[in-house]
Amino acid sequence: MSPSDEELVMAFQRGDSSAFDTLLRRWETKIKGAIYRVVGPTEDVRDLSQETFLKAYRGLHGFRKDARFSSWLYQIAINVCRDRLRRRRHWSELSFDDLEDSSRQPQMATPPDALDAVAARDVSRAVEVAMGTLPPEQREAIVLKEYEGLTFAEIAGALGIPVSTVKTRLYRGLSHLREQLEARGIRPAAVIAAPAP
Repeated sequence: MSPSDEELVMAFQRGDSSAFDTLLRRWETKIKGAIYRVVGPTEDVRDLSQETFLKAYRGLHGFRKDARFSSWLYQIAINVCRDRLRRRRHWSELSFDDLEDSSRQPQMATPPDALDAVAARDVSRAVEVAMGTLPPEQREAIVLKEYEGLTFAEIAGALGIPVSTVKTRLYRGLSHLREQLEARGIRPAAVIAAPAP
């Protein structure tokens, strides 16, 4: 049985630097995914991920043992993303007009599996574009809940806000996503879950 995150943190705090390497391998893909969903498709994702883990490495000796490591790490990642977005002079968001109109493309006979893959890619791209239209605080809440699977309490801890605010941001963000997807003819129930009351 592999050690828990908290056991690895304690090992690191006792001087075992290889414990951080294990934490990095365990969380790198998830953190990169969360960063990608918050800042959008950009070359900054790798840099922001490295910055997140560098800050985590530097701050791990002061980590409070009453918090979950994952919530703490997501909080660092979100703050790194916020800093980068603030520094950007022109945050260019994709619009639905940027999506290619597949009706203008010549259609070729393709097997059903390929059609399913293309449809899934198109829906994924539409969701990505719709996410880009959300205010950052709603996008953060959706990414942490729907993509990363954090609980309301963990999200509240990561963002430094009350649970009620998390729920409000999530509800408003998911409502906005539904409207955007319905406008594109995509049935949102198949794509995003309903917010919890």
